[in-house]
Amino acid sequence: MLTLLELAHISGSDLQGDPDCIISNVASIDKATQGEVSFVRENKYKIHLSKTKASAVILPENMANDFSGNKLINSDPYLAYAKIVEALFPIENPNWGIHPSATIHKTATIAANVYIGENVVIGENSEIKSQAIIGAGCTIAKNCSVGRYTELKSNVTLYDACKLGEHCLIHSGAILGADGFGFVPQKEGKWYKIPQIGNVILGDNVEIGANTCIDRAALGSTTIGNGVKLDNLIQIGHNVTIGDNTAVAAHTAIAGSVKIGKRCRIAGAVAIAGHLEIVDDVTITGRSLISHAIRKSGVYSSGIVASENHIWRKNVARFRKLDDLFRRVITLEKNVLKGHKK
Repeated sequence: MLTLLELAHISGSDLQGDPDCIISNVASIDKATQGEVSFVRENKYKIHLSKTKASAVILPENMANDFSGNKLINSDPYLAYAKIVEALFPIENPNWGIHPSATIHKTATIAANVYIGENVVIGENSEIKSQAIIGAGCTIAKNCSVGRYTELKSNVTLYDACKLGEHCLIHSGAILGADGFGFVPQKEGKWYKIPQIGNVILGDNVEIGANTCIDRAALGSTTIGNGVKLDNLIQIGHNVTIGDNTAVAAHTAIAGSVKIGKRCRIAGAVAIAGHLEIVDDVTITGRSLISHAIRKSGVYSSGIVASENHIWRKNVARFRKLDDLFRRVITLEKNVLKGHKK
């Protein structure tokens, strides 16, 4: 529990109301009750301000007069809310130590203040640095490094030579360093596997969602920059480079050797073809297909928005006739031009 004054300092907000009001929880604006704080940042939620039972609400300055109760005024209510949640629900460190069921190679280096959970396997010459947390069932192969304050949730797998920076968070089921999809076609339709001898390198403050896969490089490194945020169920191919503070949403697939710049925002279910470059500060909207390099910052989209089925079926039928219609228009234009010349 914290006072509203304390939360104002923590979130960098201006307080209007009772500084001694006690806050113990957060809730959505329509469900909040006494002792809880909520936030509103969009006009469509203003209708709840007259009915909410929240003890306090975080608001932008242009909504300050729309609520008569205790309020925290902040230019970014969502960020203020995040800081308040962090303060009300601090992460508790586990009891440092190694569970007796863990299997650790004799050549591995384990710092004094770490937590290693049940049935963890750590391979030869790997290093777990101070304050790292390795959840139950994780497998860390040989020659890996896990940085300070980095946490692996349960059942994370690091293949050989993966290098993780500090303050990273890897969620359950993520796999780093599996072989990249590299095969040479042979005669008779057979494939010859190309050995993938590189690794995966993560910078600091990286978060990787559940069941996301990042392939090791064929040569060199697949590199994820500082501050990168990856959602669940993302596929990142071999030798990909993702620049600092880029965020990628779920179900996106990034083919091999793609280079993505800094501060990019890639929405869900985007497909990016291999060997492309995307510059800094690019936003790609959901379900887009990127088949060419993007060399200018901005917002990019593709795909077709859903419509009612009967409309969709008509449009598909018309689309099939598009090439024929195009050729007819070209022919008509030529005939018109000939007519003018006469």
